[in-house]
Amino acid sequence: MSGSLQKLVIHSFKDKDFKDEDTESMFTAPINPESFTKNYKIELDARGAHGSSGRDPRFKATGPEQLKLDFILDGTGTMEGYFGAKDKKDKDGKDLSIDKALKLFLKCVYDYNPTTHRPRFLIIFWGSEIKFPCVVQSLDINHTLFDPKGFPIRVKITATFMGFETPESQVALSRLSSPDLTHYKKVTAGDRLDLMTYKIYTDSKYFLQVAKANNLVGLRNVKPNTNLFFPPFDKNEKNV
Repeated sequence: MSGSLQKLVIHSFKDKDFKDEDTESMFTAPINPESFTKNYKIELDARGAHGSSGRDPRFKATGPEQLKLDFILDGTGTMEGYFGAKDKKDKDGKDLSIDKALKLFLKCVYDYNPTTHRPRFLIIFWGSEIKFPCVVQSLDINHTLFDPKGFPIRVKITATFMGFETPESQVALSRLSSPDLTHYKKVTAGDRLDLMTYKIYTDSKYFLQVAKANNLVGLRNVKPNTNLFFPPFDKNEKNV
């Protein structure tokens, strides 16, 4: 939808065929990245001919693209545009929104898959700027702010992803890029999440995933004037 704020979303797949998406592990950034960097590499052979002092670097191959993202998880409630639950604490005062968001992010991009014996395969979406099939290469998780009890209330994540471009990943990317699967809607009085989900996807079975993507605690009473994000889902996925 033109003019709407689009959130960065990371889709998680269990295998390199990009057919078995784990929608429970899909991660939506609570606030969009502060920055992103794309890195392109060219491998050259710089060895000179025998007996020659000159150099004529010869092209060998292009390396996989890299994408570096920096974004924030925040529990202070002071960041404008923050897209996540706030003021959820356990009995000791630990901020649950930070803990939950960080665990979901790690489950999505980093956790070991016992079937493939490696972390999962990913597709990162952010508006028209980033559509990137990849695997995680490195993560830096920096706890930058703490409450008086010492619990973290702000985390900065720096994540580097390596491109994984295959025919299978491009097919999945094409499916998820369908324009009728990405929407932003403002809730009006009387709206129900299951009916809104049905109107957008022509199937209400995605409403739990929509609730999770928007960090909704209750499913029935969604506050009017709330902007809801309806992320792309693979409609070919059977086990949603």
